[in-house]
Amino acid sequence: MFFKTIMVQLDVDAAAEPRVKFASDLARNFDADLIAFAAAEARIVVPVGDTGALAGEALRLRVKEIEERLKVLEGVFQSATADNPRASWRGHLGDPTRLLALHGRSADLLIVGSPNPAMVSDHKRTVDQGALILSAGRPVLLASDGLAPVSHESVVIAWKDTREARRAVVDAMPFLTKAKHALVLTIEDDEERAARESADDVVRFLKKHGVKARSEVMDVDRSQECEALAQVADEVGANLIVSGAYGHSRLREWAFGGVTRSLLKTGSLHRLMSN
Repeated sequence: MFFKTIMVQLDVDAAAEPRVKFASDLARNFDADLIAFAAAEARIVVPVGDTGALAGEALRLRVKEIEERLKVLEGVFQSATADNPRASWRGHLGDPTRLLALHGRSADLLIVGSPNPAMVSDHKRTVDQGALILSAGRPVLLASDGLAPVSHESVVIAWKDTREARRAVVDAMPFLTKAKHALVLTIEDDEERAARESADDVVRFLKKHGVKARSEVMDVDRSQECEALAQVADEVGANLIVSGAYGHSRLREWAFGGVTRSLLKTGSLHRLMSN
């Protein structure tokens, strides 16, 4: 697998330059096209007894504000990628999560980052990362808070013998083949022998694709799994964790497994997640 097109999501309420630079460097590294995407949805709260005319004017002003912000972001992106003829822009009015998942059809990899802390729960103006991963049908790279370049030293694969993890391993292959080595890390459970066998199978699979890989089984409590993954990643010089995303829709929200929920909040590492 190759990344031929990378799409980076930009927040209307956050500085665009750092994420654009991170995505541009990654696209250059993979010789890929780059698409920047930004969207926000106008929302107003209409006081009781307010007239339709006032509500309409408030909505118009909110739409204008978003449109102006999108123009600013587009200008920043165009300036930062002026020397890249393979860079393009998409800005839209509407639900950012739904629209990014929709436009994700155009890319091999979606990049999102840490939103403005003040807007993290406002999914009219920033992406719901968990919902995006479970709906996009594409691997999603959650960039670390510091947006450090992805290390080529090592990549850690949080292995669990599931469809989601198998998908994530294949989706991450461009990163894995560039790394000096990959560590397939699995948690010991009641089926220790099966866990070791499945991890060893992944190592053999990776080696056939030119990835230098080894496996390791951790004996750690499930509640400590995310912390253990981060610790091991630090020990082997990795700042990227590859993982399946485990969750399901529960009415209007997404319910996630413990490790997925923890990884979504772990801003110290890059996380490539697939569903």
